[in-house]
Amino acid sequence: MHGESEEQTTKHLQPQCNQMNIVTGDAEASLRFYRKLGVEISDNAIWKSEPGIHHVTAQRSSQAGGADVDIDSVTFAREWNRGWKGERDVAGRVVIGFEVPSRTDVDAIYDEMTAAGYPGLQPPYDAIWGARYTVVEDPDGIAVGIMSPVSADRRSPPPSI
Repeated sequence: MHGESEEQTTKHLQPQCNQMNIVTGDAEASLRFYRKLGVEISDNAIWKSEPGIHHVTAQRSSQAGGADVDIDSVTFAREWNRGWKGERDVAGRVVIGFEVPSRTDVDAIYDEMTAAGYPGLQPPYDAIWGARYTVVEDPDGIAVGIMSPVSADRRSPPPSI
């Protein structure tokens, strides 16, 4: 599964780790925790609907090579990672995100990784935040998101959840 040819195929794309999503069963509690920890989270960084908080931009990296940290509700995580079943164990509750240079790279990596036998949790699609996005699973069951740069002209309204 992990032969040299697969490694050489994906190396040319040079994905950069740029995001971590924490999927939480209680976004209000997570918000309180990270604010208490000292993470500055403005109220306009919180997406909320009638049932409650769905997404929190907890930290945006201002450094090249830094990673963003986001908090998502289980309900919202099921929208952008439809392969995740919402189990109570650790697997799938943290998503490590990698950015690639283009929208077509997202599709190419998904095809290469699933062809190599890694489970695809979310086939590539145009996400509401304006990026091309996909999720594959690593050998330990950790979800790995692959995202193109965000295009403002490709943003769409959030789902009604």
